[in-house]
Amino acid sequence: MAPSIAIAHDYLTQRGGAERVVLSLAKAFPEAEIHTLFYEPEQTYPEFREMLIRTSGLNRVGAFRRDPRIALPLLASASSRMGIDADVVIASSSGWAHAFPTKGKKIVYCHSPARWLYLPDDYLGEAGPLDLKRLALKVLTPFLTRWDQRVVQTADQYLANSSVVRERIRRVYGIDAPTLFPPFSPTVAEGGQEPIGELAGWAGEDGTEGGHYLVVSRLQPYKHVDAVIEAFAGMPERRLLVIGRGPEKRRLLDMAPENVRLVEGLSDAQMRWAYGHAAALIAASHEDFGLTPLEAGAHGVPTIALRAGGYLDTVQECMNGAFFDTPKASTIRRAIENHSRGVTPDPQAIRARAEQFSEERFHAELRTIIDDLRRSTTP
Repeated sequence: MAPSIAIAHDYLTQRGGAERVVLSLAKAFPEAEIHTLFYEPEQTYPEFREMLIRTSGLNRVGAFRRDPRIALPLLASASSRMGIDADVVIASSSGWAHAFPTKGKKIVYCHSPARWLYLPDDYLGEAGPLDLKRLALKVLTPFLTRWDQRVVQTADQYLANSSVVRERIRRVYGIDAPTLFPPFSPTVAEGGQEPIGELAGWAGEDGTEGGHYLVVSRLQPYKHVDAVIEAFAGMPERRLLVIGRGPEKRRLLDMAPENVRLVEGLSDAQMRWAYGHAAALIAASHEDFGLTPLEAGAHGVPTIALRAGGYLDTVQECMNGAFFDTPKASTIRRAIENHSRGVTPDPQAIRARAEQFSEERFHAELRTIIDDLRRSTTP
C-alpha cells in the first residue's frame, strides 16, 4: 500500500528556488498536503493556489506573512507545534520545517542549516552593530542553537541540495547527508514567451551580445545584486535586467543607473522571454545551490557566476559559463568583458548540461530514497 506523503516548507511568502522545489515535490506527490508557517499567495508562485496548504496560527498576522523575519522570536515555538500526520514527511528546510513534529518518517531536504545561526553575516548583510535585527539575533542565538541542534535529531534522513551544503551539514550537525541536486522547473523553459511591457524595446531582442544581461535573485544583502548594478554603472553601453523582490529593492533602485532596470512579479511567459533574450545570466551570490544557471541553460544562455557555493556544481567553465572570484563590481565587470571577447559557448552544450538536472531525475531519486527508508525500518 502506498504511503501517505506530506510536504513541509519553512514559509511560502516569496518566489525563489526553494519554492520551485516545493512545486516540484507537489508535482511528484500531488495528493500531499503542504505544511508551512506562513503562506502569502500574492508573494509566491500562483500554482500554490490550487494546493491544500496548512499554516501555523501566526499566519493570521499579515505583517508576519509579508516579512517572516520579524516573527523570528516566535518561530521555534510555532514550528514545534506544526504536527503532521503522514507516513512520510518531506521537509524542504532552511531552518524551520525540519523541526515540524511528525508521526511517520521525516526526510529533510536541506537547502542550508539556518543562516541566521551559522552564517549570520550573510543573513544580516551590512546591518550595523546597533541594528535591531542584529541585536535581536544576538540575544536569541544561544536558545535557537540549542533548539536547532535538538530538533535535527528528529529526522530519519537528511539530504543536501549541493556539495557545499553537504559539507555545511557535516560541519554544523555532524551528519553525512547524501547530495540530491534539485531540478530546474520545466515551466521556465517550455511554453510561449511574453515580452515585459516597455522593456521589450529597451532589452535585447536576441541572445547575442546585443541582448540584455540578467540577474534573477531575491533582493537581499548576501545576494550581491548591488555589486552587479555597480559593475554596470561602469559599462553604460550594456543593459542589465534585474528580476526579484526583497528588502534591498529601494536601495537598489536608488543606485541603479539608466542602463539598469528592476522588475518583479513576472509571469512564467515573461520569465521565459527574459531568459531567452539574454546575452548571459550574472550570478554573484554565495548560493547554497542556485537554480538560475540551469534555468538560463535551458534556453542555451550561459552564466557568469561567482566561483563559490552551489555554482560549482552547476557551472562548468568553457561549457556553460565562466567564473569570477570575488563579488566586487570591478571583478564582475572584468568577467563580463572577458566573456564578451571570448568564444561563445555552444547553446546545445549548455542545454545538455541543464538536462542533467531534470525534474524526472529528481523525482526518481527521491522515490528511491523513500522506498529505501521504509524498507530499512519495516520489521
